[in-house]
Amino acid sequence: MEEAVKIALESGFSHAGPLDCSTIELKEEVRKLCEVNTCQQYGTNWACPPACGSLEKCTEDIRQYKEGIIVQTTAELEDSLDFEGMQQLGIDHEENFKRATEALREKYPDMLILGTGGCNICKECTYPDNPCRFPDKKVSSMEAYGMIVNDVCKANNIPYYYGSNTLTYVGCFLLKKL
Repeated sequence: MEEAVKIALESGFSHAGPLDCSTIELKEEVRKLCEVNTCQQYGTNWACPPACGSLEKCTEDIRQYKEGIIVQTTAELEDSLDFEGMQQLGIDHEENFKRATEALREKYPDMLILGTGGCNICKECTYPDNPCRFPDKKVSSMEAYGMIVNDVCKANNIPYYYGSNTLTYVGCFLLKKL
């Protein structure tokens, strides 16, 4: 995974490290948080619940892989109300994700990509009336699959918290199949 970590860091991520896919646990309580719809994405696109599949289906997806990488974009904020800094971090993370996806897809064409937030490949999603236009490009979030992001980081010895007035966006690329 050293090469994949190197690609991630060269793509702009602040931190990257190996991910042992056997450490990933999907939790029903995370899915229930999605149903509350705080992010207003639940039931609106193919990458979020319920359309991304049942927890059982997501578990099947994850269990096909043995190794991957965790990627993080971290920013120092002026304070906890630095909304502009948070927005810029989101933009930076998304750009890092695009660059890494492009570079990693050459070596790992069957990778499973789990990011931050909902999928934004299309301006308007076809859900629920028509199939996804780009099923091979859509990106579900780690939370949509039922992961507690901090737990995944901790299980793989990757920090999640980098100090006061910092914010970190996290994603992962599941690369090597069993």
